[in-house]
Amino acid sequence: MAVTGIGGFFFRANDTEALAAWYLEHLGVGAPPGVFLWNQEAGPTVFAPFKDDTDYFDADKRWMLNLRVDDLDSLLASLRAAGVEIITKAEWDASPEMGRFARIHDPEGNPIELWQPPAT
Repeated sequence: MAVTGIGGFFFRANDTEALAAWYLEHLGVGAPPGVFLWNQEAGPTVFAPFKDDTDYFDADKRWMLNLRVDDLDSLLASLRAAGVEIITKAEWDASPEMGRFARIHDPEGNPIELWQPPAT
């Protein structure tokens, strides 16, 4: 019996409709109201528990969503234009074999890591 992939990501929200609309508008993640499936491209997925005292993401959060992107620079430009705060660090891009990273938070403060994998 083998798992073939992640079938969904479920989390609580104060305003489910507004948050779903934000993800769809700014990241293209999700589906229009009444549609529950988002067909994503096949590619690498990291599944990795972190130590409870990690400083890799916010200490008050138990999870961080990592989204794979194909053009980080264009997405960041779009997010900046929409007023979304972006966090980058030189050490996140210091390892070309890992790809490039940036962080944002959704309107409810949930951390989102944007990851552009290295070119193959």
